[in-house]
Amino acid sequence: MGDLLLVRHGETEWSVTGQHTSWTDLPLTGHGEEQAKSLAPSLSGRTFALALTSPLARAIRTAELAGLTGAVPDPDLHEWDYGGYEGVTTREIRRTRPDWYLWTDGVPPGPEGHPGESPAEVGARADRVLSRVGDALAEGDVVLVAHAHFLRVLAARRLGLPPGDGRLFQLATGTVSRLSTEHGRPVVAEWNTRP
Repeated sequence: MGDLLLVRHGETEWSVTGQHTSWTDLPLTGHGEEQAKSLAPSLSGRTFALALTSPLARAIRTAELAGLTGAVPDPDLHEWDYGGYEGVTTREIRRTRPDWYLWTDGVPPGPEGHPGESPAEVGARADRVLSRVGDALAEGDVVLVAHAHFLRVLAARRLGLPPGDGRLFQLATGTVSRLSTEHGRPVVAEWNTRP
């Protein structure tokens, strides 16, 4: 059984300011591009049975700069749809909802085509991704390049936890995490590492 590597894209303007970013397709900052390039040594010594990216430019560019060739965009690797909270910081949300917490409260609907997602809906997408990569993991390592909240949910689901337990896994920009197995069961082997 191969390892599942989770790569969070490099820094964007909104990741610096803490604005929720799902469908807004921001480019990497200069620092974000450097973060992505710095991942290459961690990934270059591996052969991947499968490499997938989010369809958003910040993830695709991170994969390119990290030296991943042949990575295929997968719509299910898209970030959590933040609905009406797109572009809004947690601090701003808490001015009117002081106890708001993404992992339990979800988000209000946004503009047409962006209804927002609950933790369970993001978890269902993560389960679909895990189902698709299962055969490839039997052949070797798999790498996914995507977004913080989505990858946190995916990690929780891989470990057999409910989607909301993704809250337990902080994930910084430009990092690699590795889920492996021990005695046939998924485990966290490395988390939130920078080269």
